[in-house]
Amino acid sequence: MAFAQADSRQDAISEMNITPLVDVMLVMLVIFMIAAPVFSQAIPLTLPQTPPINRESPPPPIELRIDAAGEVFLGGQPMPVSALSSVFSAELERAGSQPVILSIDANGEADYQVVARVLAVAQNSGLGNIRFKH
Repeated sequence: MAFAQADSRQDAISEMNITPLVDVMLVMLVIFMIAAPVFSQAIPLTLPQTPPINRESPPPPIELRIDAAGEVFLGGQPMPVSALSSVFSAELERAGSQPVILSIDANGEADYQVVARVLAVAQNSGLGNIRFKH
């Protein structure tokens, strides 16, 4: 008896069968098409309201200059350091809720002790927004 010799070299199927994948995707598409209107219903939601914006212009900064000799000038007028506390407090009261800016123009040759005293008086008066000019 002669047996038919099968071709020992069979071609392997190298393609991927995508039919089950397409079936699953079509079923999922139908499910999502049915479920989509359920997700698009409005949900009642109360959002917080923003507070009204204060359109008032902030007060101009307090201009303070310290020269090389250590003298303090407020608005161009000489001022002793001991009187600065009352001036700063008056400016804070006048500004109300607006932030008050203290702008210090200190000469590079000015004594550090004078600058430190001015800063201490400003902070003790309640001024927290201090900037230096260069």
